[in-house]
Amino acid sequence: MLYPERVELEHAGIHFTVAVFVVWESKVLLHLHRKLGMWLPPGGHIEREELPDDAAVREVLEETGLRVELVGEKREDVSDPVQLYRPAGVQLENIGPGHQHIDLIYFARPAGPTDIEESFGEKKVGWYGPEEWDELPLNDEVRGWCERALVALPE
Repeated sequence: MLYPERVELEHAGIHFTVAVFVVWESKVLLHLHRKLGMWLPPGGHIEREELPDDAAVREVLEETGLRVELVGEKREDVSDPVQLYRPAGVQLENIGPGHQHIDLIYFARPAGPTDIEESFGEKKVGWYGPEEWDELPLNDEVRGWCERALVALPE
């Protein structure tokens, strides 16, 4: 196995996940999570033997139909070993009894068309600016990351 420590953590109820705050025209891409009933950035579990960068890009595409490029610190002067984007943040979330996520937070920009349907699959998704966040509503943690994303990726 590639990452025996990871398997051990997964058995303990700790999973590695990604959350991606995509910024375009001073707005952040958010979707209504149907199971949780709250507005969140695209994201989800990192699959076995998947790199976090790839998981971040995949999750945005699966949940919103949008192609993105990650933004942030990544060494460009080294190709071996493979360089990954440094997450904007890493946090431990308590999901439920015996279930936690180590959540890698990324910032991104669209890498193609930015048109999205209000409903992608069964999920509501859209671009939302600070003036709209109270109406969604967003919890303090998500709002804080949205604010940081807008500062990090000014238009």
